[in-house]
Amino acid sequence: MASWRTWLARWRLRGAGGAAEPAAGGATARYIAIIMDGNGRWAQRRRLPVAAGHRAGAKMLRRVLEHALDLGILEVTVYSFSTENWSRPPEEVAALMDLFVEMIDSQVPDMHERGARVRFVGRRDGVPEKLVRRIEEAEALTAANTRMTLYIAFNYGGRRELLDAAAGLARAGEAATEESFRRRLYAPEMHDPELLIRTSGELRISNFLLWQCAYSELYFSDKLWPDFDEAALDEALAEYARRQRRFGGRAGAGAAGGAGAEGAS
Repeated sequence: MASWRTWLARWRLRGAGGAAEPAAGGATARYIAIIMDGNGRWAQRRRLPVAAGHRAGAKMLRRVLEHALDLGILEVTVYSFSTENWSRPPEEVAALMDLFVEMIDSQVPDMHERGARVRFVGRRDGVPEKLVRRIEEAEALTAANTRMTLYIAFNYGGRRELLDAAAGLARAGEAATEESFRRRLYAPEMHDPELLIRTSGELRISNFLLWQCAYSELYFSDKLWPDFDEAALDEALAEYARRQRRFGGRAGAGAAGGAGAEGAS
C-alpha cells in the first residue's frame, strides 16, 4: 500500500493532468513546517467536545507523517502547543497534556521503527513532569535515527526563541552574526523550512519559526487540520514545486540559494 501511495504522490508532483511543470528544476520540498489549525472548529461543527477535535487532529498527524516518510521528506516541524495556548480553558489544556502523553506512548515507537527521529523544541518550564519525562524518553529512543526528523514545537513561541537566543549570545559575549545567533536557537541543526503550511483558512504564521521561515514559501489551506489528509499534502507539495524561489534575485539569474532582499523590485 505504501508503494502505491508513493507512486501516486510522485505522479501528482510531476504535474500530471496538464498541471504546470515544477519550477526551479522540479525540486520538491524536503523540509516542511505545518501549523495544524482548526481542531476546535472541526469538533464544534460536529457538535463534539473540543478534545475530540484534538484527538482527530492527532490521528491525522500520524497519517500525514507516514505519508511524508513514504515521500522521502527529511524534516517536518509541527506547531503543537504555543506559549499562548496556556490561556485556553484549564480543562482543554489538561486534556491536551494527557493527549500528548498518549501520543508519545502510542506513536513514537512506530516512528522509531520507521527510522524517524523525534525532537521537541520549546521551553519545558511549567510543563507537567510526567510529560517532560515522556519527551525526554522519546528523544533518547529516537536520537540515532536519520530517515526523517520530526520537530514538535511544544510550549513554543517564535519571539521567545529569539529572545532566548539573544540572551545566550549576550552571556557568551560573542559577536552577533547570523551563524552565532542560529547556534543558540532551540534546534540549531534544523533546516529552514522550504514550505510552511497552515490549515483552517487563517492567513498568518502566529509566532511560529520567525527566524527559520524568513524565506519559506507559504501555503494556506481552507481545510481544517483533521481533514488535511495525504492528498492535501500532495496538493501543497505540488503547488510548492510550481513556484520559483528567487531569494531576492532575478528569475533565471541563478539565485537559487542564500538570503537576500526579497522585497527589492
